[in-house]
Amino acid sequence: MLLLECGPGGSQSRAVWCAHSEGWTTLHTNCNQTERPDNQQSCFRVCDWHKDLYDWQLGAWNQCVPVSMRSSGVQRPAVCTRGEEGIQTREVGCVQKANGEPTEDAICEYFEPKPRLEQACLIPCPRDCVVSEFSPWTPCSKTCGMGLQNRIRFVLAPPLFGGAACPNLTEFQTCQPGLCEGEESLYSLRVGPWGPCSVPLPRQARQKMREKIRDRLRERGKSKDPETRELIKKKRNRNRQNRPGGKFWDLQVGYQTREVSCVHKSGNVEALSLCSQETLPVTFQASCSKECYDPNGPKGERTRTRKVSQFPIGGGEDCPKLEEKEPCSPQGDGVPPCTVYRWKTTEWTECRVDVLLSQQDRRRGNQTGLCGGGIQTREVYCVQSNIDTPPNLSSLRSKEALRPVDSDLCLGIPPNTTQLCHINCPVECEVSSWGAWGPCTYENCQDQAAKKGFKLRKRKIVSELMGWTGNCPHLVEAIPCEDPSCYDWLVIKLEECVPDDEKCGPGTQIPQVQCINSDGKYVERQLCRDAILPMPVICEVPCSKDCVLSPWTPWSLCSHTCSGKNTEGKQTRARSILAYNAGEGGVLCPNISALQEVRHCNDHPCTVYHWQTSPWGQCIEDSSIPATNTSVSRAHGDEASCSVGMQTRKVICIRVNVGQVPPKKCPESLRPDTVRPCLLPCKRDCIVTQYSDWSPCPSTCRAGSGNTRKKQYRKRTVIQLPANGGQDCPEVLTQERECEAPSVCQGYRWKTHKWRRCQLVPWSVRQDSPGAQETCGPGLQIRAVSCRKQDGGQADIEACLKFASSMPPLIQPCQLPCQEDCQLSSWSKFSSCTADCVGVRTRKRMLVGKSKKRDQCKNNQMYPLSETQYCPCNKYNAQPVGNWSDCILPEGSRMEGQLGMKVQGDIKECGQGYRYQAMVCYDQDNRMVETSRCNSHGYIEEACIIPCPSDCKLSEWSNWSRCSKSCGSGVKVRSKWLREKPYNGGRPCPKLDHVNQVYEVVPCLSDCGQYVWMAEPWSVWKVSHVDLKDNCGEGVQTRKVRCMLNTIDGPSEQVEDYLCDPEEMPLGARNSQLPCPEDCVLSDWGPWSPCPLPCSGNSTRERSAYPLRKPGEEKECPPSTETEACKLNSNCFHYSYNITDWSTCQLSDRAVCGNGIKTRMLDCVRSDGKSVDLRFCKELGLERKWQMNASCVVECPVNCQLSEWSPWSECTHTCGLAGKLWRRRTVIQAPQGDGRPCPSQMQQWKPCLVKPCYRWRYSTWSECRSEGAKCGEGLRFRNVSCFVSDGSGQQDSSLVDDELCGDLEPSVDGDTHIVLQEQCTVPCPGECYLKDWTVWSACQLSCVSGDDLGFGSVQVRSRAVVAQDPENLLQCPEQELEARPCTDGQCFEYKWKTGPWRGSSRQVWCQRSDGLNVTGGCPATVKPMADRSCDPPCTKPRSLCTEVGVCGCEEGYTEVMTSDGLLDQCTVIPVLEIPTVGDNKADVKTIRAFNPTQPAVSTPNRVGRTWFLQPFGPDGKLKTWVYGVAAGAFVLLVFIISMTYLRERQKERVQGKYYP
Repeated sequence: MLLLECGPGGSQSRAVWCAHSEGWTTLHTNCNQTERPDNQQSCFRVCDWHKDLYDWQLGAWNQCVPVSMRSSGVQRPAVCTRGEEGIQTREVGCVQKANGEPTEDAICEYFEPKPRLEQACLIPCPRDCVVSEFSPWTPCSKTCGMGLQNRIRFVLAPPLFGGAACPNLTEFQTCQPGLCEGEESLYSLRVGPWGPCSVPLPRQARQKMREKIRDRLRERGKSKDPETRELIKKKRNRNRQNRPGGKFWDLQVGYQTREVSCVHKSGNVEALSLCSQETLPVTFQASCSKECYDPNGPKGERTRTRKVSQFPIGGGEDCPKLEEKEPCSPQGDGVPPCTVYRWKTTEWTECRVDVLLSQQDRRRGNQTGLCGGGIQTREVYCVQSNIDTPPNLSSLRSKEALRPVDSDLCLGIPPNTTQLCHINCPVECEVSSWGAWGPCTYENCQDQAAKKGFKLRKRKIVSELMGWTGNCPHLVEAIPCEDPSCYDWLVIKLEECVPDDEKCGPGTQIPQVQCINSDGKYVERQLCRDAILPMPVICEVPCSKDCVLSPWTPWSLCSHTCSGKNTEGKQTRARSILAYNAGEGGVLCPNISALQEVRHCNDHPCTVYHWQTSPWGQCIEDSSIPATNTSVSRAHGDEASCSVGMQTRKVICIRVNVGQVPPKKCPESLRPDTVRPCLLPCKRDCIVTQYSDWSPCPSTCRAGSGNTRKKQYRKRTVIQLPANGGQDCPEVLTQERECEAPSVCQGYRWKTHKWRRCQLVPWSVRQDSPGAQETCGPGLQIRAVSCRKQDGGQADIEACLKFASSMPPLIQPCQLPCQEDCQLSSWSKFSSCTADCVGVRTRKRMLVGKSKKRDQCKNNQMYPLSETQYCPCNKYNAQPVGNWSDCILPEGSRMEGQLGMKVQGDIKECGQGYRYQAMVCYDQDNRMVETSRCNSHGYIEEACIIPCPSDCKLSEWSNWSRCSKSCGSGVKVRSKWLREKPYNGGRPCPKLDHVNQVYEVVPCLSDCGQYVWMAEPWSVWKVSHVDLKDNCGEGVQTRKVRCMLNTIDGPSEQVEDYLCDPEEMPLGARNSQLPCPEDCVLSDWGPWSPCPLPCSGNSTRERSAYPLRKPGEEKECPPSTETEACKLNSNCFHYSYNITDWSTCQLSDRAVCGNGIKTRMLDCVRSDGKSVDLRFCKELGLERKWQMNASCVVECPVNCQLSEWSPWSECTHTCGLAGKLWRRRTVIQAPQGDGRPCPSQMQQWKPCLVKPCYRWRYSTWSECRSEGAKCGEGLRFRNVSCFVSDGSGQQDSSLVDDELCGDLEPSVDGDTHIVLQEQCTVPCPGECYLKDWTVWSACQLSCVSGDDLGFGSVQVRSRAVVAQDPENLLQCPEQELEARPCTDGQCFEYKWKTGPWRGSSRQVWCQRSDGLNVTGGCPATVKPMADRSCDPPCTKPRSLCTEVGVCGCEEGYTEVMTSDGLLDQCTVIPVLEIPTVGDNKADVKTIRAFNPTQPAVSTPNRVGRTWFLQPFGPDGKLKTWVYGVAAGAFVLLVFIISMTYLRERQKERVQGKYYP
C-alpha cells in the first residue's frame, strides 16, 4: 500500500500463507517460520514527471563468447566455415540523470521496457597468414668460398581473428661457387654517403686571393701598350656576355666529402690500414577577366605570375608553375550588371499530318485533305534580352531588333522545337432518308398565276458540317406536275355505314375530313373552299341471310416512287369472306377476284430535278460595300486590319441521271444563295531577325606560313512566314566572308653558351687523400643559358620556360685527363647512305692534344678512331589492324526542310555507306612506323549497307460486319490482318490476336422496324365435318407470311425469316367457326387494350369486335368483348433504357490520330430482356439523361526524331592502334504511341590514323656500385631511351633512335622529373638487413563463398630479411609486417590443387581464386593426400597403390583377393574375341563389373586384328544390336514352344482315335 503520492518512502504489502504441497491452504505453524517471505517492503512511487529525472544507462557490449562455452550441451564445430555463433552481454541499469546514481529498475520500466542485456554475435573463423610462393634463389653472395643464397616471399593477407602467424619470409641456403685463389679477404672498404656541398675557401681567403690576382694584372697591364689593353677589354666584355648574369646565375663549383672505414666480415669496424690502400677513393595577380556583375552566370578568371629567382642545379627540384589562375566575380557599386541572354523562338510551322503516316499508308501518295493529329516545328535561337525597344515599334516589329547571338550564351534549357498539333477533321454531312412525295402544289402559293406545279420530297440534315468547306448534298427534289393546288381535303375516317332501310341492305358512309396544306399540316377549312370535297361512300349492311365480307384493308404503299415506260406505281387492298349467304334470298358472295382491288399511284414521270451548288469561292474584296461599313478586326498580334468581303458559288439545276438542265426546270423559290459576306484574312508580311554577329575568326596566332584563310559567317532567322499576299521573305539568310590573315606566332628557343673550364675539388681539400693527383680527375663545368626569340632577339627567361622546350642542363660532369690518359674527340655523325640496304656508313673521331704523341694512344684496338656499319635496310609492309568501323553514311544524307526543320520521313538514316579499317605500317624489324612509309592513306574503305526500317504492314480495314442484332443495340466488327512484320526498327505492330489480326468493335443500333412481317389476305374458308351445303361450321383459313425489308416506300424485298422478330410473326393459319345463315357475324377482333402500368395481377386488358350481320330470329350474337388478366412478361411489360459501353475512339478517314469521337447507343429493353423499338420507351416518357457522344484522343504514332550527328571527336588515343573517332547524336523527340522506336546506335566510331607511340623509357638500374670501395653508400645509374610500340600494351616496345622522340617532352610515364641516378647501399659481407617494403597487396574482404561477412577489408605489405654470410644469420633483424584497412576489397577463395600421381606421390598446393599459388589460406583439415604409400607395399605384377591406400590392379586387369582381403594377383579381364579381317573399330564385350562402359585395354602381346562384342555404348546404354539379338532370341523361343505344343496336340489326337 502506497502512503505517499510520489517518490520514495512508500511501502508495498502482500499476502503470505502456508500451503500444502498438494495446493490446499493450512496453518502457518506447519511451515518453517525462518523461510517465511516478507509481506511488506519499501517502494518508490513513480509519477509522470519522473521521466525527466531517470533514464536507462547502457553499458558497452562485452566480448563475444561462443555459445558452446556457455552451454555445456553444445559442441563446438569441428570445421569453421562462416564463423561461430556467440553471445555478448552488457550491463543495463536505471540511473538518475543528474548524477548517474543507480536506482531501482522499476522506475525506468514504468516509462519504457528495459533494453536487452544480450545479443547474438558472430565470432569469425581464424584466418591464417597467406604468403606468396618463394622467388627464385638469388646468386651466391660470394664469388668464391662459402656464401649464402636467399629466396624470399611476401605477405598477401595478414593473420586475422587468431589465425596462424606468418611463416619466415626468407629462406637461406649455403653456396660455394669454388675455392678462393689465395687467402679469402676478411676486410672490406666501406664508404658513407656524400656530405653537403662546400665552397672551397672562406670569404676572406677568396678576397685575398682576388686582390693578389688584381695586383698581378695591374703590373702586366702597365707593361702593355694601349692597343693590347683595348683588345683585352673587348675579350673581357665578350666573356661577360657569355657568362651567366644575375643573382640566380651565381653558380660556384664546390666539393663534397664522405666517410671511409674498414669492416671485418663479422661486421666489426677495424683500422683503415687493414684494407688495401690502393683502392682508397677520392673524397669531394592580374585583374578579373569579367567586368560585370551576374550572380547566376559564369565567373571570370584572374591570373597571377611569378619569376624565377634560382634555377634547379645538381638534381634540385624543378621550377614550379609560373602562372596561377582562379575564378573571380567583380562586386561593388561601380560594377555594371552583365548582359542577360534568353531563348527566343520562331512561330510554329503549319501542322503536318503526313509525317505520321506509316510506310504502307495509301494516303502517302495523296496527302490532300489530311487532318487530325500532326506535328509542327519551330526554330530556337538566343538573343540579348536587355535591348531597349524603340517606342515607335510595336511588339511585333520589336522582333527585328532581337539579333541572334551564339547559343552558348543562353544558359537555361532551350524550349521544345517540336510539338503535337491538331487539324480539325470535317464532319461528314449526314442526311436522313427521303420522305414521301408530297402533293402537286404551286411553287409559291402566294402567286398562283403559273399553272406549273411541283411534287416535292425532302430529307433533313442529321449532323452539321464542322471545319469543312464542302457542301451538304441537296435536301429537296422536285417533280413537275399538272393541276397544282396549295390546299386539299384529307379523309380522316369514314363514319359507320347507315343502311337506307334502317335495318340492313345498301347504305352510305359519311367521311370526316380536314383541310391540310402542301406540307400536310392542318389549316383553316375555308382555305380548302376551292378543293373538291370528298363524297359519301356507298356501303352495305348485310342482312341475316346475306354474304358477309370483312372491311377493306388500308391501301398498301406505292410500289414505285414514279412511273415510266417500265415502271408503274401500284397500290393494293383486300377483303375476305366472313360468312356465306343462306341459299335463296340472300346476297351472294362475290368472286375471289372481287376480294382484291388495285389502283395506280405515283403516276408522275420519273423526271426528278434538284439544285446543285459548288463550294464557296475565295473571299474577295467587295467594292459595293462602302469603307465606312467595313468591319475591322485585329488578329492576334498583327497590325493589318481585316475587312468584310464576299464569297460566291455556282448554282445549277440538275436532272437526276441526266445532268445540268436550264434553271427554269427547278423551283425558283428553292434556289440556294450564290453570294454571302465573309471576313477577309489579314495580310502577314515575312519578318526576319537582324543578322547575327559574325562568327569569330581564329584569335590565336598561326604557326608556320600557311596560306589557308578561314571564313566567318552570320545568319538571320525567319520568325514569321508571309501569308495572304504579304511581303515575301528575303532569299539570302546567311552571309560569309574571309577572315583576316592571323599573325604568325612568336616562337622562343633556348640559346646555350660555351661550357666553362672543368673545375676539380681544390687541392687543399683532397691533398690528404691517398692516390689523389693535383691536376687531373673528375670535375664539374657550368655554362650559361639564355632565351631568344625566333628572330634572335632577347627575351625573358619566363617566356622560354612557358613556350619553349625544357631548359638545357646548366652543369655537367667533366674529366681533366691525367698525363697518362688518352684524350679523344666525340664521334662524328655517320656518313650518309646512297640507298637503303646498299653499302656501309662510317663515323670517326681523333686524338686530342698530347695524346697524339703517345704511343699507347695510337693502339686502334684500344682506341678505335673509326667505326663502320652496314647501311640500314628499311623494308616496310602495311597490314590492316583492328575491327571494321560502324557503317557510316556519307555526309549530307540528311535532308532539311525549311528553317532547318527536321521532320519524320525527311531524314535518311539508311542506305549505302562506308566502313573503315585502319592500316598499320611496320619496318623490317617489326617496329611500327608512320603509315606514309608504306604509301598508305591509313585506311581501307569498304561499301556497306545500313538496312532501312520497315514498318509493320497490315491490310486495309475490312468492311463492317452486319450489326449483331436486328433490333436494338449490338456490335459490328471490322478487322485488319498482318501482312508483314516490322524489321530493322520499323513501327511496331498493334497487339494482334492468335491469328495475327487486330479488330475494331463499335456499338450499333438496328431499327426494330427495319424488317417486318407481311401477311397476305386470308384464304377462303375450308369447312370440315359439317354439311357442305350450308357452308358453315368449323373451318380453316390460311395465308402466306413473309419477312420483308422495310423502306421509306414500304416493304420492298423479301429477306430471311430470321431477321424478323419471331414473337411478332402473324399466324399463317387459323381455325374458327364459320357462321351459318342467320347467325350473328362479328368483325375480326380489334387490338388488345394496353395493360395499365405497373403490371399487377389485378389488372386486365380487353379487345372487342363489332357485329357485321345481325342474327336471325331466336339467335343472339356472341360476346363482342374479351378480357384477360395482365401478367408480367407475358402480355404486360415494363420498359427501360439501356446504355451500351463506349466504342473505341473513332477518327475521320483522313486522320491518323488526334481528336476523335466515341459513341454509345441507347436501347429500349423490355422487362423480359428483349430489345424493342425505342418508341416503347419514348411513349412512356422515360428520362434520357445520357450523353451519346464524347470527344476522345487517339495517341499519335510519333516516330523517334534524332539530332544531327555531332562533329567527329578528337582521337581517343594520340597514338597506337586503339584510337577511335566518335560522333554522337541525341533524341530530340522520343517515340510516342506506335511510332518508330529510336535506333540503338546513338554513337558511331571510325578508326584514327594509326601513329607509332614513341615514349621515353628507363633502362633497368645498374648494380649498386660504391666508387672505390667494396661496400657502403654508392650510386646506381640508368638511361632513358626512345621506344616505339603500338600502344596496345600487348606488344613489347622496340628501341629506336632517340631522334624519333625529339618532339616529346622529356618524361617517363608522365613524370617530367627524369632521375638517371640514385643513391643505394652495397651491403658488406658481414651485414644482414631488411629489404625494402613490398607494394601494398590487393585489398581483401573477409568473406565466405562470395558473401561479405561485414568485418571490413585489409591490405598488407612486408619486409623480408636478406643475409650475406652464414656466420651472421643470428644477427639478422626480425621480418616486418604492416596491415591497414582499405575500401573496395575483393573476395578471394582458396582451394587445394593437385597434380598427377607420380608413383605414390603427387604435388598438392593451395591456389587463390585469381590463379595465384599461395601458402596458407586453404583449410588444413581437407588437404588432399600427397603420398599414397600402401602397407604392405604393392609388389605383385601389374599392381599399384590406389588413392584409398589399398593395392589394386592396372587398367585392363582385375583383382584376385586372398581370404584376408589382400591382393593375391592381377589377371587379364577375359573377353570374347572373334578374329576378323576388317578394321579394329568394333565393340568390346567386357565383363568388368565395376564399370561396364570402360573399354578394355588390349595386352601388348596380342597379335593380329580382332573385333569384340560390347553391348554397352560410350554413354553406358545398351546398343541397338543387343535389342535385336534379344528380340530374335524371344521369337525363336516362342517358335520352339509353339512347335512343341503343336506336336503334343497331334499326339493327343492320334491317341483319341484309338481310345474313344
